[in-house]
Amino acid sequence: MKNKPLSAVPGERLQKVLANAGFGSRREIERQIEAGEVSVNGATAKLGDRVTPEDTIYIGRTKVGAWRLKKQEAQVILYNKPEGELVTRDDPGGRPTVFSRLPKLVGSRWIAVGRLDLNTSGLMIFTTDGELANKLMHPSQQIEREYAVRVNGEVTEDKLQQLVNGVELDDGFARFEDIVESGGEGRNRWFHVVIMEGRNREVRRLWESVDLKVNRLKRVRFGPLFLDSSVAAGRYRELTQQELSELLSATGPVPEPAPKRRSQSGKRKSPRKKVAPKR
Repeated sequence: MKNKPLSAVPGERLQKVLANAGFGSRREIERQIEAGEVSVNGATAKLGDRVTPEDTIYIGRTKVGAWRLKKQEAQVILYNKPEGELVTRDDPGGRPTVFSRLPKLVGSRWIAVGRLDLNTSGLMIFTTDGELANKLMHPSQQIEREYAVRVNGEVTEDKLQQLVNGVELDDGFARFEDIVESGGEGRNRWFHVVIMEGRNREVRRLWESVDLKVNRLKRVRFGPLFLDSSVAAGRYRELTQQELSELLSATGPVPEPAPKRRSQSGKRKSPRKKVAPKR
């Protein structure tokens, strides 16, 4: 086995196996492999290597137990993140993190499906399946994220239309698939908006591009999953079998190598009336 190219042996791709075992998302594992931090049977691993439970794998100085390489039943939970929590495992400043609230695991770890910044609250998904996490986060899946947002400033129809048509941000073109007014008066008004990606501070930056400031932001939907009143802030619950089936149905195979696609259109699952983009 040691003398045979790992890419030629039977088994599954190393990054997929380690992601499924809960060592991180596939992207995180790929970065570790590229950095030379993973070895298989005493040799530095490469992207594309295939492994089986009989192989000896190390991540740094930590040996991966053979039982971890066998496919485990994935766990998926929904969490209602409050403002003031960081989406990180450890914070040098001692601030609270989402992971401190999650149920303890033995032999695997929770992987966050995307992030919410410190001042953003709402729905988050955590899973022990790195491959599922990768699919849910990948831009090619075009999974809708819906937010309730309160903005401060003069909101005009022209500005709303501009946000639906799309604007150029520092990291590329972006737009809201849907904008629905949902309350408020004066200079503080609530809207529900939908985006198809999870770029850093994308919702806030879109509103800022038309000189409006976001002062409250909450994610209320991710794909087919809605945040309801059954989950209080700082609490979690397991998905129902129907929710899990719908979530899995929302994902498809991720291309390899994964192309970065930025669609300018998308299909709405919600019956909400939306502002139509000008052509």
